[in-house]
Amino acid sequence: MAFLKTMIRTANAVWNGDLKTGTGVISTQSTVLNESQYSFRTRFEDGVGTNPEELIAAAHAGCFSMAFSAQLGERGIVPASIETKAAITMEGLALTKSDLTTVVSAPGADETAVQEAAAAAKAGCPISKVLNLEITLDLTVNV
Repeated sequence: MAFLKTMIRTANAVWNGDLKTGTGVISTQSTVLNESQYSFRTRFEDGVGTNPEELIAAAHAGCFSMAFSAQLGERGIVPASIETKAAITMEGLALTKSDLTTVVSAPGADETAVQEAAAAAKAGCPISKVLNLEITLDLTVNV
């Protein structure tokens, strides 16, 4: 694929204070996140702000949806839409599971081919490859 090249993406985190009362900010190279706050409360309770697990869930949902589109394209299928939700489970201090829930609309497509494309995307998306946890996929196909 001609568009594939070596890329480096960056993010920055600054933490101030102790674990429970300290606070931090996270920023990304693109500035989509620009000093977004995170803290113990946003990670382990219900505070306002983001947390690493939420960012991993967003990355997995986005990566899977793009990989799924690519896999469908390899099968001659152009989806009208792919909507994915990722739920990351953390038990203790270990990430143990990513549950992907996806609805794909691909009018006129062969449902078996769509299922095959989803399985390939689940195994092949770069974020799936880097996560050392169980990945499930609940797929709804609208053809």
